[in-house]
Amino acid sequence: MRYPNGRQKRSSLTQSNRKAPIRYGNRGMTLEEDINETNDFYLATNKAVIHKKPTPVQIVKVDYPSRSAAVIKEAYFKQPSTTDYNGVYNGKYIDFEAKETSNKTSFPLNNIHEHQIYHMKQVTAQQGLSFLIIRFTYHNETYFFPAERLFFHWQQKENGGRKSISYENVKEEGILIPIQYQARVDYLSAMNQYFV
Repeated sequence: MRYPNGRQKRSSLTQSNRKAPIRYGNRGMTLEEDINETNDFYLATNKAVIHKKPTPVQIVKVDYPSRSAAVIKEAYFKQPSTTDYNGVYNGKYIDFEAKETSNKTSFPLNNIHEHQIYHMKQVTAQQGLSFLIIRFTYHNETYFFPAERLFFHWQQKENGGRKSISYENVKEEGILIPIQYQARVDYLSAMNQYFV
């Protein structure tokens, strides 16, 4: 607690009784960081050219406190984003979404939006390769999950079925991607297993 003079009230708790502060920064970013590092490795080794798509934003209000420092005060998404990543691998177009969940037993389908499903269906209709990368943080496991299986579970949800994909189904229908040193999330190896 801070008093009006700016001094902080001393707590009667000793340092050893205090809990460490909870840090909320960068939650959900580890999978994205791992994929970005993997994509950098793929690019450096001429294996594939895959990038994270920028989200289109409309800037509405900017403050200019000085000539060299502009601060965006208000901005809106121009349109719903499609998927997280796209690129080219062995002459094939690749388009995928990456999601993390702390849920132990299932992947909630509300993590995916209808316009993303529509986009992924358009990609597969053109013989592009579309899929999900799902990380279960509780199990510390990452899976390649094909779009066709996602479409099946999405349709079940739309027809009043489960609103999630069980962890067991992800294990059975997907391919485990082991964490590695250079290609942290070597999803191309898993993709090659599926698209033989």
